[in-house]
Amino acid sequence: MADEMVEVVIDSIRVSLMSQQRIVILREKDSVRYLPIWIGVYEAEAITISLQEVEVSRPLTHDLLKNVFQTLKARVLRVEVSSLREDTFYGNIVVETNGHVVNIDARPSDALNLAVRVRVPILVAREVMDTAGILPESDLQEEPAEKGMAGEEAEVEVGEERLSVFEDFLEKLNLEEKDEDSDQEKDDDSEGK
Repeated sequence: MADEMVEVVIDSIRVSLMSQQRIVILREKDSVRYLPIWIGVYEAEAITISLQEVEVSRPLTHDLLKNVFQTLKARVLRVEVSSLREDTFYGNIVVETNGHVVNIDARPSDALNLAVRVRVPILVAREVMDTAGILPESDLQEEPAEKGMAGEEAEVEVGEERLSVFEDFLEKLNLEEKDEDSDQEKDDDSEGK
């Protein structure tokens, strides 16, 4: 299974200016291919808090999950973005407990939150990366890669020049959302008549 997966690091978290939704950008380790995944605002904030090592007075939900695994003597081995079906990413938390390896179904945003807290590898199925991965424009490939989560500092905010890599992608998504919304409005108008 390991050869069917590629290791990634959290490159950055973006905000869609049109919808205020968050996008976590995963970068293939030792490569310049990226995987954008839409996640919730709260999940994005929780990742940011952990990456920036912000002290919180009480455990957040993902800290609680980490504590439960530790208390039960279950060791998180890795987290995975295992598949992409009908525009939805599926995740997996791989845990070792009592000498057995257990796969736990999870949203990628929750799996990523756990990964940054317990500092385990993040893997993406090669098929998912091949289907949804993005390569930046060739002139940006010459820039040195930013350090990722794997034992190094992860970047949460990045410069404007890096943002241009994803502008076309985000514009396309926002246009598709608007087209779907206008199609739905047309359907609603025709049903009302």
